[in-house]
Amino acid sequence: MSLIDRIRDHAKPPLVVAELSGNHHQNFDTAKRLVELAAKNGTDAIKLQTYTADTLTLPSREPEFMVTGGLWDGKSLHELYQEAATPYEWHAPLAEFARELGVPLFSTPFDESAVDFLESAIEPELYKISSFELTHIPLLERVAKTGKPVIMSTGMATEQEIDDAVATLRKHGTADIILLKCVNAYPSNPDGFNLRSMETLAKRFDCETGLSDHTLSNEVALAATALGARVIEKHFTDDRNSSGIDAAFSLEPAEMKGLVEQVRIVHSCLGSEKIDAVNQDAEQLRFRRSIYVSKNIRQGETLSSENLKIIRPALGLPPKRWTEVIGKTAAKNLEAYKPLKEGDWV
Repeated sequence: MSLIDRIRDHAKPPLVVAELSGNHHQNFDTAKRLVELAAKNGTDAIKLQTYTADTLTLPSREPEFMVTGGLWDGKSLHELYQEAATPYEWHAPLAEFARELGVPLFSTPFDESAVDFLESAIEPELYKISSFELTHIPLLERVAKTGKPVIMSTGMATEQEIDDAVATLRKHGTADIILLKCVNAYPSNPDGFNLRSMETLAKRFDCETGLSDHTLSNEVALAATALGARVIEKHFTDDRNSSGIDAAFSLEPAEMKGLVEQVRIVHSCLGSEKIDAVNQDAEQLRFRRSIYVSKNIRQGETLSSENLKIIRPALGLPPKRWTEVIGKTAAKNLEAYKPLKEGDWV
């Protein structure tokens, strides 16, 4: 089943995506190990980011190019992206390794040349657009021209900006769009995700929705699953205490495994819109009440509250038949402690 078919199939749990980002420490073996750990711990897909420092920014240390506060305080943008970038020559072998493990790999391109590279290097099933690139119209046009599905984060975006981005993608060839709720603080706090707006996004843009989650717990992802998210994306690392560029807001292997399991449990309990008893309640139905004979009744005797009771278990007539049978005449001898049945009265 393709990734987009899996996303569209609401009978299946959401697609859980492990974002490797810059947690590879510029070491290919580390990157390969992360792919293996992500696959072994249940993720459905693995995502890279495709850019170079030079395609994202300029090598300047002017104030506007410097990061102040947070995880990357004191770094220039160019230094940060140089440290975090996944070397282009890694993409093909990582994608092949992921395929061998049975997990598809795709990426987030950050400029048009990255799309051209990805098309030739790994031929991804779909593309991811970062929150920060949602307003990068030339990039969106290039991605759309591949005709492939697009998952797009909407962190920071206004409704008009989302409208412009979606319109651009659809105009240039994208048929399937999945919009992700996202908070771009690193790490994010669960408060303020405004997950109810997922339904608004789905209706407003006629698309599937999901979550790009930078929190360090699973509550937001589970809430999003309950609200119909079809994609859950989380950053992934082998060790949050390492010096990985995004490690501080990434899940470790055991945590990712727990997320996958919990998402599947939450999805399984959603069921359908049908109002009905669930299968696992079938055994309990017998502990409802029904009408029973409480004393021996002779043929021709009147049925009354003196010789009938509404009790457990539920093997007799349902309680709603009480007024129907009271005052009727026993059609035969009725034994005490037996359920009242059809044909027991006239």
